[in-house]
Parts: sequence; structure tokens; C-alpha cells
Amino acid sequence: MTSTFTLSRSITTSVRVAAVAVAAVSVLLAGCGKKDEKKAASQTAARVNKEEITVHQINHVLASQRGLAPEQAASASRQVLEKLIDQELAVQKAGEQKIDRDPRVVAQVDAARREIIARAYIEKIGAGAPKPSPEEIKKYYDENPALFRERRVYNLQEIVIEAKPEQLDDLRTRLQSSKDINDFVAYLKANSVKFGANQAVRAAEQLPLARLESIAQMKDGQAQFVPTSRGAQVLVLVSSRSQPVDEDRAKGPIETYLINERKRKVIEDDLKSLRSAAKIEYVGDFVPTAKPATAASATEVKLTKSPLTSTPASAPEPILPVQPASMPTGTTLEQGIKGLK
Repeated sequence: MTSTFTLSRSITTSVRVAAVAVAAVSVLLAGCGKKDEKKAASQTAARVNKEEITVHQINHVLASQRGLAPEQAASASRQVLEKLIDQELAVQKAGEQKIDRDPRVVAQVDAARREIIARAYIEKIGAGAPKPSPEEIKKYYDENPALFRERRVYNLQEIVIEAKPEQLDDLRTRLQSSKDINDFVAYLKANSVKFGANQAVRAAEQLPLARLESIAQMKDGQAQFVPTSRGAQVLVLVSSRSQPVDEDRAKGPIETYLINERKRKVIEDDLKSLRSAAKIEYVGDFVPTAKPATAASATEVKLTKSPLTSTPASAPEPILPVQPASMPTGTTLEQGIKGLK
């Protein structure tokens, strides 16, 4: 069980319709215990045949629309209501045709219910994470100069190579003996080694944190050779420029990042505790098998600064993600620092 729960994008329209029906019924049931019937009636936005669509349902949809200006609320509410009316009509028709009893629909609605409940639990656990103190924020700033005080923007080239483990030593040696990256690429082509090339400009916070320290130590024109599960990656630092972020501007992004890291840790620890207390038995093909761990070591190589001709990738494994997986989605240091430029 992981800390993130995702729904399959392949859920059919009928499933979404059925899910709306479940939500609508929940809202209606929640209002049944109210003593003030007139007040409850005032929450009705529309009636579709015998079923009601409530203001609560509209507000629930609006709450998920970020950045909605106050002056747009009225028109947005009407648009949402019209969509909910269409959905309710589809739900009613689906009920007449017994689509809601289709085993596939029942299974997917149950999966949606499980995801919603599990996500709510995860969010509740994460909400208990403490905020970082000013001292902790300053400490993070001081301990990560590559992200702030010594922050750089990197012009990087990478070559993704398909190779067998026994070929890696030869490739590493060949890279070290090459006069420049173009010479190494020529060797790959001459020996029919499959590879792909990529080039990108990335700020420090856009790189994986696990690689940032080693990349920050590179000088312009140097390269790294890193073994991968499918071969190797050669990362070339073509050029870089200094673009530091001072402590005052970094406080907000650091606080956001540390809060999310703490939430992740709290959730991770809680799930580990739940797993240790539960009886989990894997069966059949799902019985885990031990795999030997292989540590990838990077080799730094000095090269001249030569542009790399772009080559179509046969099996790309980019290490320059637009959004680093090592930082929490939606609230990264990358986003915060971009806003400070």
C-alpha cells in the first residue's frame, strides 16, 4: 500500500455517473436528520423528476476548481448545476437499465469509494505534521547551498545508452578516452550501440535531489557516467550560470517543502505501522522474490564543451524530469523559487 492513491483513467462514463449517484444519495441522507425542513428545502438547487440536486453538491464541485474569482462564482454555479442535471438524468436512465448493477460498474464504484475513504484517512494523518520552526528553515537553507546560496542554472546534455552489464566498463573507458562528447557519440554509432540524446536547461530545484550534489560539483565541460537498469546514462554539463536565492526569498518555499516532507514521513510511518500490525499474506504469482541490490556509481569525466547533435531516442530514460519525483507534487521548491525570479 502506498501513500498515494490513484484512480484508473479508463473508468467509463457509466461509472462516473454511478459515482455521482452515490455522492448525491450521501448528501441527501446527510440532510434527513435535520429538524428544520424549511431550511433543508432551501438547499435544493433543482429537481430532476423526483430527485433533488442540492447547493451542497454544487459547492463541492466548485471547491475543486482552484483560482475561481469571487465574481465568477455565480456563473460557475449555474454551469455546474447544468452539468449535475445532465449527470442526474444519466444516473436515472442508468438505473432504469440496471447499469448500476453491472459487475464491472459495481467493482469500479467500490474502488472509487475505497480510494476516497483511504485518501481522506491519509489527509487526516498528514494534517498532524508539525510546521517547521524558523531555526529549522534557516538550517535547511544553510545545509543546501546548491539549491539557494550557490544555486545554478544548468545547460545539460544526456545520452541514454542501451547496453548489457558486461559492456559498461568498456563504455566508461571509451568515454574517458574520448576527446569530446562528439567523439564518444561517433564511437557509439560506429559500433551500432543503441542510444538516445536529449538536451535541456534545468535550474537546481528541477533536478532530482539525489543527483543535485554531484551535478553541482561538476565544472562546465565535464560529464558523468551512471549505470542504469538498461545500460548507462552519460550526463554532460555544457554550461551553467549562477542564479542564487537569498534566505529571505527562500523562506516560503522551504517552509512549504519541509511541511510536505513531514507529511510524507508521517504518512509513511503510519502505513509502516499499519503493515507491521496487520497479517499480510502474498499468494501465488504475487509472492515477492528477493532481488540483488545493485548500486549505481557515477564516474566523472572531463570533456570539452562541444554541442551534441540530437539523435532520436530508441529507448529514452530521461533523468531531467520537468517535475522531480523527489519533491512533493504541487508544492515544490521549484514552484516557489520560480515565483521569486
